[in-house]
Amino acid sequence: MFGITVRDHMMVAHSFRGEVFGPAQRLHGATFVVDATFRRAELDADDLVVDIGLATAALQAVLGELTYRNLDDDPAFAGRNTSTEFLAKVVADRLAERVAAGELGEGARGLEGIAVTLHESHVAWASYERSLP
Repeated sequence: MFGITVRDHMMVAHSFRGEVFGPAQRLHGATFVVDATFRRAELDADDLVVDIGLATAALQAVLGELTYRNLDDDPAFAGRNTSTEFLAKVVADRLAERVAAGELGEGARGLEGIAVTLHESHVAWASYERSLP
């Protein structure tokens, strides 16, 4: 399986519900380094997994919808804890929507999967991996 990874970051504010979260139940900020890996078994006609510039732009656009925002105020996340794991899935799903819409080029239609990793720090991170139709 071939893969390319692009990286960016996002800064959000949020809080969690539930005693398991301890002091994180209060509003706090988080900065995530975000890696998005695009995968396919065979390279496209140009010997690429996906255009790295378009992949970078798509990740920037998805993160731009989230960064510098209080996620507690976003209706899309009502009733959810915006944990690192949950946000990795949100980013992966939104990237998948952009692939399906053709925003990563026609060659990207051959992608088989996307994996997104959100790094909370240098010692902790969470990932979500999904298949593409």
